[in-house]
Amino acid sequence: MVRIEFLGPIQRESLEIEAHTLGDVADILNQDQELKEWIATSAVAVNDTLVSSLDVVLKDGDKISLLPPVCGG
Repeated sequence: MVRIEFLGPIQRESLEIEAHTLGDVADILNQDQELKEWIATSAVAVNDTLVSSLDVVLKDGDKISLLPPVCGG
């Protein structure tokens, strides 16, 4: 199981799913139309390290964070 955290304005509770790669996570989350838009624009971190590939292999207990784009002033 991996834990997915939705940060900032995504406003979703964390969830735990079975996934072996970030591609698996994306496939599962893309089934939710509201999350699909966030997935396309958010940065992703695995265990607090930014990643850019859906090929990242996950292990039990990993934390995946979706970090939406932020505007500052």
